[in-house]
Amino acid sequence: MGNFRFYRRVNIFPGLSVNLSKSGPSLSVGVRGAHVTVGRNGIRKTVGIPGTGIYYTSYNGYHTGFHSAHQETPLSPEQQAAQDRKAEWLLGAIVIGIVLIVAALFH
Repeated sequence: MGNFRFYRRVNIFPGLSVNLSKSGPSLSVGVRGAHVTVGRNGIRKTVGIPGTGIYYTSYNGYHTGFHSAHQETPLSPEQQAAQDRKAEWLLGAIVIGIVLIVAALFH
């Protein structure tokens, strides 16, 4: 059985867009052939040759500190879920703030 997917890109101005999907918002900055996307799961950098379908993507998830030399006690699933909600809310607030600033500039 299939699953439902949703994706929408809103261009704020040339070189800046907000991507909306079922998994949450993200922000893309760049030009044709090279852009950086920042979302709740990490940062994706993409470069390519326009019109060819040839591209390279690098993905860096947010570092949790779990594998660093400094060992911390892992969060419980409930604490991790609360931290994820805070991060998602903050990213959404930043995106909305950018949209409001750009709307004020072009109004």
